[in-house]
Amino acid sequence: MSEELTAKWAELKTLVESLELDVLKQANGNASAGVRARRGLRLLKNEVADLVRVSLATEKSRKE
Repeated sequence: MSEELTAKWAELKTLVESLELDVLKQANGNASAGVRARRGLRLLKNEVADLVRVSLATEKSRKE
């Protein structure tokens, strides 16, 4: 279970790194990059929720 947790964390870090370029482009006025950044942020939000679920499941399995 902890391998799943660390894998999910690595996936989140990669996603955040991939969003950085689009966020910087959006800050410089690129509207298309803003669309991509918002889409990526929505995906990030869902992935973070999955990480929370995995984390809770890991803690629960350790207590049993």
